[in-house]
Amino acid sequence: MNIVISPFTLNAYEKILALWKESEGIGLSGADSKESIRSYLERNPEMSLIAEDGRGTLLGTVLCGHDGRRGYIYHLAVHPDHRRQGIGRKLVQECLARLEVAGIQKCHIFIFENNASGTDFWKAIGWTYREDIRVISKDVG
Repeated sequence: MNIVISPFTLNAYEKILALWKESEGIGLSGADSKESIRSYLERNPEMSLIAEDGRGTLLGTVLCGHDGRRGYIYHLAVHPDHRRQGIGRKLVQECLARLEVAGIQKCHIFIFENNASGTDFWKAIGWTYREDIRVISKDVG
């Protein structure tokens, strides 16, 4: 299969949102509204990606960005019919390459504790599970 990786644009937002909604382990919130994603993409140009086949069918997507110091990957999703074909791995590799060009030396992901398949994927591609840190959050508005 021919896999074409390109920047995430708002033109594909509805298809991407549908994929996120059907993907286990992805938590959606108001931060995933079209306007919020627009702001994220503008702040992190050319970092977030989609994977399509040669016909333009959405196979997978990932949000990627950085704060100038650390990179972050969110919402990596591959359509269930196209998993285990290296699409997620390719999306992550491309994100890391773009972060490296931006001078970012470390990248983090957030994953739900009960997302066993997600944890297995990240470990299988060489990521390290951290037991020494916790995430603490607060709604701002």
